[in-house]
Amino acid sequence: MTEEDLLGQPAEAYMNEPQRQYFRNLLLGQRVELQERIEQDFQALREQEVHSDPADLGSAEEERHWQLRTLEREKRLLDKIDQALERLAKGDYGWCEETGEPIGLRRLLLRPTATLCIEAKERQELRERHLRDDA
Repeated sequence: MTEEDLLGQPAEAYMNEPQRQYFRNLLLGQRVELQERIEQDFQALREQEVHSDPADLGSAEEERHWQLRTLEREKRLLDKIDQALERLAKGDYGWCEETGEPIGLRRLLLRPTATLCIEAKERQELRERHLRDDA
């Protein structure tokens, strides 16, 4: 099934078996790519050379810090992909955790790990902004 085929299906076909299989394949593909990228990043960290010049040492440490932050983000994304695959296995994938409404195919294509529909996500962001502004 292509993305075009997926979007061309009627609303009542939402999260039928072909759609679930499409997203399972999408998530598994993203998971493999991400694991490869994480492994490459770890390998680059292990291979960093030691610098004796203080300026080089500072630059190398800054780069190492940046690489570690990237690895943390990638690890969080890997966890989200695994959680999405678990939701697929349980039959909960594609449904908003807050409202129980469909998340929507277009949103899932853009963010396959989404757990909230657009409206619920906007409410969550408003709450977070409100809490940040009160702090």
